[in-house]
Amino acid sequence: MLRAITLSRGADSEAPPTLAILGAVLLWGSSFPAMKAALQYLDPWTVMWMRLTFGSIALLPALNKLMPRKATRADWKLLAPLALLQPCLYFLLESYALKYTTSAQAGIIAATLPIMVAVGARFFLAETTTLRAYAGLLVSVLGVVWLTLAGSPSVNAPHPVLGNILEFGAMACASGYMLLVKRLSDRFGPWTLTALQTMVGAVFFLPGLWRLMADVPIGFTAALPVVIYLGTFVTLGAFGLYNIGISRIPASRASAFINLVPVVAVFFAWAFLDETLSPVQGLAAMCIFLGVWITQRNG
Repeated sequence: MLRAITLSRGADSEAPPTLAILGAVLLWGSSFPAMKAALQYLDPWTVMWMRLTFGSIALLPALNKLMPRKATRADWKLLAPLALLQPCLYFLLESYALKYTTSAQAGIIAATLPIMVAVGARFFLAETTTLRAYAGLLVSVLGVVWLTLAGSPSVNAPHPVLGNILEFGAMACASGYMLLVKRLSDRFGPWTLTALQTMVGAVFFLPGLWRLMADVPIGFTAALPVVIYLGTFVTLGAFGLYNIGISRIPASRASAFINLVPVVAVFFAWAFLDETLSPVQGLAAMCIFLGVWITQRNG
C-alpha cells in the first residue's frame, strides 16, 4: 500500500516538469513556420533584431538581478563565444536557412541537435560516448544529405540545398552553445545566461533596425504580431519552461523531448503554410529519426 502511494506521488511530481518541457517543445516547433511567415515581409536581420529587442524589453524588470556582476576574465572567455554562437550565429544562419528552404525541412534537420551535443560532450566535456552514438550521428547526417539532395526549388524553398546546409550549420552552433552552458551553469543561473545572450543578440542584429528605417515594408504590420510572439513566447518562454523541467527531471530524459520539435514543426508548417514533404523526403526524414532513435537507445 505504501509503495503504491509513493509511486503515485512520484508520478504526480513528474507531471508539472514534463508538461513544462512539452510546452517548450510546442513553442520551439512553432517557431519554424512563424519565422518563415515573418521572413515573407521582413529582412532576416530586421526579424532577428526585433525578436531579440522584444525579448530584452521583457527582461528589463528583472535585469538588475540577472546580469553577471561577478564574472571573471576566465568566465568571459566562455561567455563571449556563448553569446556569439547563440543567438548571433545561430539565428543568423537559421534566418537565412528559412529564407531558402521550407520550415518543415529545417525542423527535421533540428533532430540532429541532441546527437551533435552527445558527440561534442565526448571531446569537450570528457563524457562517455559509445559507438552507438557515433553510428546514430552518421545515420542522421546521411539523412540530412538525402533530404537536401531530394529537395527541388519551389515557391517555399527557392534554394533548398543552401537552406538545409545553413540550417545544419545553425544546429552545430546550437550544440556548441549547449556545451558551453553546461560548463557555465555551475557559476551562472540559466536566466542570467539568457539575459546576457538576448542583450548581446539585440546589439549584434542592430543593422536590422537601419534596414527597417531605410525601407519599411508594406507587410510590416502583418509581421509585427509574429515577431512579438517569437521574441516573448519563443525566445524567453520556451527557454524558461525547458529549464523548469530540466531542473526537476534528469537531463538525459529532458533532452530526449527535443526530438519532438521536428514533428511539431512539420505539423505547423502543414497546417499554416501548406508545406508538404515528397515521398523521397519522407524517407530521408525517417532516416534522420532512425539515427536519433539509435542514439536514444544508448543506455
